[in-house]
Amino acid sequence: MTNNNPIGLFDSGIGGTSIWKEIHNLLPNENTIYLADSKNAPYGQKSKEEIIQLSYKNTEFLLNQNCKLIVVACNTATTNAIKELRDKYDIPFIGIEPAIKPAATNSQTQKIGILATKGTLNSELFYKNVEKFQDIKIIEQIGFGLVELIENGKINSAEMQDLLKQYLNPMIAQNIDYLVLGCSHYPFLIPKIKKIIPKNIKIIDSGQAVARQTKNILNEKVGNRTLSDKSTQIFYTNTNPKVLSNILKNDYTVIQKDF
Repeated sequence: MTNNNPIGLFDSGIGGTSIWKEIHNLLPNENTIYLADSKNAPYGQKSKEEIIQLSYKNTEFLLNQNCKLIVVACNTATTNAIKELRDKYDIPFIGIEPAIKPAATNSQTQKIGILATKGTLNSELFYKNVEKFQDIKIIEQIGFGLVELIENGKINSAEMQDLLKQYLNPMIAQNIDYLVLGCSHYPFLIPKIKKIIPKNIKIIDSGQAVARQTKNILNEKVGNRTLSDKSTQIFYTNTNPKVLSNILKNDYTVIQKDF
């Protein structure tokens, strides 16, 4: 393992590119390899054991690409499998989980909303985080169908608009002042969400915090890339690469590969 090896990231599809973007913005000199397991999306409806096995498979793929650090760019995989990954592999893992703490700490109404997958909201790690904030009313909502629509390139569909209204309006009615996005796919919905919620409700996702933590781990444990040539960003998907290419909106290498 050398400093110049790539950072690996995986998600249950294209959503984790929202995390990749923040990491690339903060660490433009680093090579990255992103794995979109879209064939198995969404992870949020699967059992804990299935999520762990998929996370192992994705990790093995990235280790075979000589990644020096792995970002689990998926809330569901983090909350269900990060402990098992850290126990099994001798490589640093960075997870992503709903940013409850900044929302709960800063809320004026003492009410926050969390939009996440079933797998995240039902996880032990999520429950432990929620337990810390007994004074805050936390309104949880499973985002049924949202990941599937995003994976199918239907962000701007009428169906998406209807689902978001159905999920957000009850939170608005309960006077939340923070909305936590607990799935790495959901930041792609922020423009649509902002059209539904009042301006006083702040939206929080985990992207920038994960990027800062990645930088910290590189500095403390792994080492930064020292080569001066332009960094490379490679993306793998096991379904049609067009949706991933459209989300990236850049001339990046997207490789379709069965894994």
